[in-house]
Amino acid sequence: MRKRKESPAVDPQLQPASTLPGVGPAVAEKLAARGLLHVQDFWFQLPLRYEDRTRLTPVAALRPGMTAQVLGRVVAVERGFRGRPTLRIVVADDSRGGLALRFFHFNRAQLAQFAPGRRILCFGEARPGLHGLEMVHPSYRLLAEDAVVVPGDRLDPVYPTVDGIGPASFARLVDAALQRLPDAATLELLPADACARLGLPGLREALLLAHRPPPGDELAGFADGSHPALRRLALEELLAHTLSLRRQRVALRRHGAAAVRPGSRLAKDLRGRLKFALTGAQQRVLQEIAGDIARPEPMLRLVQGDVGSGKTVVAALAAADVVAAGHQVALMAPTELLAEQHLANFRAWFDALGVEVAWLAGKVTGRARTATLARIADGRAQIVVGTHALMQQQVAFAGLALAIVDEQHRFGVHQRLALRDKGLAGDRVPHQLVMTATPIPRTLAMSAYADLDVSVIDEMPPGRTPVTTVAVNADRRGEVVARIQAACAEGRQAYWVCTLIEDSEEVEAQAAQSTFELLGTALPGLRLGLLHGRMKPAEKQAVMARFKAGELQLLVATTVIEVGVDVPNASLMIIENAERLGLAQLHQLRGRVGRGAAASSCVLMYKGPLSAMARERLEVMRASTDGFLIAEKDLELRGPGELLGTRQTGLAAFRIADLGRDAALLPHVQEIADALLAQDPQVADRLVARWVGAAARFAGA
Repeated sequence: MRKRKESPAVDPQLQPASTLPGVGPAVAEKLAARGLLHVQDFWFQLPLRYEDRTRLTPVAALRPGMTAQVLGRVVAVERGFRGRPTLRIVVADDSRGGLALRFFHFNRAQLAQFAPGRRILCFGEARPGLHGLEMVHPSYRLLAEDAVVVPGDRLDPVYPTVDGIGPASFARLVDAALQRLPDAATLELLPADACARLGLPGLREALLLAHRPPPGDELAGFADGSHPALRRLALEELLAHTLSLRRQRVALRRHGAAAVRPGSRLAKDLRGRLKFALTGAQQRVLQEIAGDIARPEPMLRLVQGDVGSGKTVVAALAAADVVAAGHQVALMAPTELLAEQHLANFRAWFDALGVEVAWLAGKVTGRARTATLARIADGRAQIVVGTHALMQQQVAFAGLALAIVDEQHRFGVHQRLALRDKGLAGDRVPHQLVMTATPIPRTLAMSAYADLDVSVIDEMPPGRTPVTTVAVNADRRGEVVARIQAACAEGRQAYWVCTLIEDSEEVEAQAAQSTFELLGTALPGLRLGLLHGRMKPAEKQAVMARFKAGELQLLVATTVIEVGVDVPNASLMIIENAERLGLAQLHQLRGRVGRGAAASSCVLMYKGPLSAMARERLEVMRASTDGFLIAEKDLELRGPGELLGTRQTGLAAFRIADLGRDAALLPHVQEIADALLAQDPQVADRLVARWVGAAARFAGA
């Protein structure tokens, strides 16, 4: 009789969650909603905290605030109705101490369980009660008379809640998944010496420690992320994300791109018409871009520069070379206000040189839209400036060779992919130049932008005067208003920024509308304008045009003016409720002044009392105008997710790693990534699949 051929065993890492005991279709659906699709996903679902049930504490030894496990007997059962049903169980042990267990939610079955004399094992936090210490809704287990209680030798994990799955059931699923952990050699994907050099355990040991740590002083390391087991897991997760981005970069570079010879006559003519000389930093970045676009492979470059450092003119000079070579350029910005600012600059630079700059945004409709789409499609529109409208299906380019994206972190991944795809021509894709005026700390850029070459414009144009920043309590509002009066009397202009459009009872912030009315009364001789996000595009544009032309002296606005507003005559910025904003946003708003030669000031008006973090933010703003230093501090205070806007970057949220906390690991991550990509790309693929999975295809957008 022939022996039946056995099917190969499925890698436990790839086994679906439905293979775990107790996981039917309904439970599998709930787990999938939390991203728990495979057995391996449970390995990396770490506990939120741990409970120490490794010892028994005598009742008499309990103290208020102590979380402990107690073994005793029920001595009394009391049921009360003071306002709501209450069940109070009195427990005692040989230490002659008494402890009350209080339940506000219970049923008849529970009530019947608690009979005087029953042995009970309970765990919870001891709190002061009316008649001594009590535990409110402790976890408990009623024991048989002959049951032996053997405390565990490991801490008990408490996992994040999953809708429809109780904590005990979920813990059992994690236990079942951990039982399928392969041996250390099979599980390990990192090079043999990578962890040893850093004094970190292997992956199997790290996982078992993270799920079931021994009691002792090491517990603090799990809370702050410094424990070697957590650092080992963070190292691998950061490596997987870096490999994902780098792999996307390699894949994209397999495509071709238009090779553009730099130094065209058009670029020279544009440079000759500029009313200012380029800084050394601008010239250096231009050379880096020129080297990229001269190659027949797509450029992937991020240009970082502080507010006012001159990123836009660098992009325009790069665009001139691409246009001179017979190709098209697209420049996309996240808001109409910022896009219109770019449109005004590009038309001022290119109209006289015979280059057609087209405009495409949501408000371009009807015949104007049809005509613009036709000029883009046949190539007459050589440069197209716009918003998200550039990515709509009807937009077709004749030959898009350079895609410029400003403030790129504000766009979703699919949107950036859609713009790049507008330039697909056979195997060729456009060069990509992304810009940001939000400086990214070097440690963050190493991980978040591992697929991009990074250029930094770290020099401000001559003639710019540093902005003086002061923090003022809102009680001194009258002095601030007087300061505006004085500045405008000298022929300067000012901004007053509010955080809301309309008054709200829930948030104590002066709304732009009411502030506009109040300031109109307080400053009757000044010409005021109002700008907020709910105004129609034409209204916003008209207000900004009047302010830029000097017809308005004071602009009351929401944070809609954070980017893209360039009025050199504005020398005073008032930011109301500054304590509510992050450092990056405060720095962006401050960058709206100091754009001319006049001495400029920024007043951070706050409402006390300040939290420690708010006080620190305002102090950083007062002490420094260096955007990169501010970005480092912002990373320290707020963490990477908020700073990058990771919901939109295409990076899956980190499960374990924290870019701020684990920054010291990033140089090692880069080193390991280089080695794996060069020597063992299959292992790199397995690491990406383990941690990033399906999100990897978007990571390089």
